[in-house]
Amino acid sequence: MNNFKWPDPPSVDKYSVCVHCGLCLQACPTYLETGNEAQSPRGRVDLIKAVSEGRMAINESFIDPVFRCLDCRACETACPSGVQVGTLIEEARGQIRQAEPLTGFKGMVSSVFLKGIFPNPGRLKALGTLTRLYQKSGMRKLVRGTGAMRLLPRHLQDMERVMPEVSARTSREVLPPLVPAIGEKRGSVGLILGCVMDVLYADINLATARVLARNGFDVMVPQAQTCCGALQVHAGERPTAKLMARQNIDAFLEAGVDYIIINAAGCGATLKEYEDLMQSDQEYAHKAGQFVAKVRDIAEFLVEVGYEAPKGRVDVKVTYHDACHLAHAQKVRTQPRQLLHSIPGVELIEMRDSDVCCGSAGIYNLTHPDMAEPILDKKMANVPPEAEILVMGNPGCMMQMSVGVHRKAMDQEVVHTISLMDRAYEAEKRSGA
Repeated sequence: MNNFKWPDPPSVDKYSVCVHCGLCLQACPTYLETGNEAQSPRGRVDLIKAVSEGRMAINESFIDPVFRCLDCRACETACPSGVQVGTLIEEARGQIRQAEPLTGFKGMVSSVFLKGIFPNPGRLKALGTLTRLYQKSGMRKLVRGTGAMRLLPRHLQDMERVMPEVSARTSREVLPPLVPAIGEKRGSVGLILGCVMDVLYADINLATARVLARNGFDVMVPQAQTCCGALQVHAGERPTAKLMARQNIDAFLEAGVDYIIINAAGCGATLKEYEDLMQSDQEYAHKAGQFVAKVRDIAEFLVEVGYEAPKGRVDVKVTYHDACHLAHAQKVRTQPRQLLHSIPGVELIEMRDSDVCCGSAGIYNLTHPDMAEPILDKKMANVPPEAEILVMGNPGCMMQMSVGVHRKAMDQEVVHTISLMDRAYEAEKRSGA
């Protein structure tokens, strides 16, 4: 008897291909931390199979390993059989949230943020405005000065200290519906603004639009778009994620663009898996396939279609962190490095184990700080000391690595790949090259 009773259960086609070889074990951050088979990819797949075959109930022995997984997908890179562990975990979380809905404070927080704020750009902007008010009004200085911040857990204190200054306007407010191509037009793209990127890292969205236009593409910004739903998928809130996917599919297919561009690794992986998310939706399954065929990460896109290497110099030593959902989920590894190598003056120093998770994993660093902190410590130990800038392609990693820089009293800047490209193009304009 199958104990997965709700829509989108983990399928036998996905978990049955695991041959228990164990090659995934040394790639799994939680297994390396605990040495516990249940906290490994192989163990989790076994648990999913046991619940699916009715040999195990959905109980705490199942829930904890499934939610303690970072969903970093390093195991998928290591797996010779092609087991889709990430998708299995996300589908299992969807079943858990149906069987054991969150209650009390956790249920309230989940409902407010995952169902109320992130799917609604207006509410997200209001949250950003409150954060900016806190940062600019003197309230932050007062809170820090009185020691009230010490009442919070350490990981939340660190998050507060490294949170970027929120811009007065989101990228959605700044960008026009169409940013025209500069020079000869090569095509049109739709830009996904995201949620965290739109509010906390608006400057990265603006840089992305400038770089795309600089390379001959009309940049369309559909106003009907919403958050991609990655946080909801990771948290098991699949019904909400599906509503958001439908909204994005309609917005971008109606725009009629040649490509759909994303600059956040976690969001890009979710967007590329809309077809899987919507497979049981008769109306949207086909549309999701059309949407997915157009989605590209910004670095992947520029290398695929060709770009004009910037002529402006950015004299700096950098190291590159492979965001899990870019390297393991989307298999985008060489393209960001190619962009960096093409910037005059940039010296790329490779980081040891650059594709090992930093511990961010969506909101994992908030929900599982006990596991995220030692994983971050290992990551920071691999940062080459001579690097002046840490480069990556995901906002969650940027926040997490900034926490690491703060804790280690380092002085490196944390920068998105496309922002460095934008600096080089701006330097080119200033020099008149």
